[in-house]
Amino acid sequence: MIDLYTWTTPNGRKVSILLEELGVDYEVHSINIGQGDQNAPDFLKISPNNKIPAIVDTDNGVTLMESGAIMWYLAEKYGKFLPAGPLDKAKVMEWLMWQMGGLGPMAGQAHHFLHFNPGKAEYAEERYRAEVKRLYGVLNTQLEGKDYICGEYTIADMACWPWVSRFEWQEIDLADYPNVRAWYQRLLAREAVQKGYHVPKVMGEIPTG
Repeated sequence: MIDLYTWTTPNGRKVSILLEELGVDYEVHSINIGQGDQNAPDFLKISPNNKIPAIVDTDNGVTLMESGAIMWYLAEKYGKFLPAGPLDKAKVMEWLMWQMGGLGPMAGQAHHFLHFNPGKAEYAEERYRAEVKRLYGVLNTQLEGKDYICGEYTIADMACWPWVSRFEWQEIDLADYPNVRAWYQRLLAREAVQKGYHVPKVMGEIPTG
């Protein structure tokens, strides 16, 4: 059994989508980051960096924070969505790290300056708007001729998709990135993606792109 500590953010949805795709039993614990639940002493024992998501694997007592590490662990544990061969696995990890180091942080900053606080920092708005557009271009190129980022459906797709699902917050028109749009809608059609998106609670309709 996996205990998942999460909230309604792209990083949280990455792990709930993977758990739904794996089809394993898991229990959800809501950590309302708007109310400061992430600072509770019991949660800090699991996630010392005050961030969601985090997991406890009750099979062995393992606790993990950081969404990328959690996804890697779960994919290895259950033997799905991560190739066995070292070269193929390295390519998936390359794009998982791209999301962790690029798409996620830059899109997150775009959310702050373009969606939540528009008109307060022109330089920041221009910087993160341009960088997110560049990253969408990188992803669009990678998806040329492919259904999925690394050719087959992997944790790299599940990691990137929840960030792309907030394209409106980033002032992105998916029509400008046709390969990304087709990929986004391809994943959106998956039942596990839809279920995972609405963990720990339903947040309205998923943007269709």
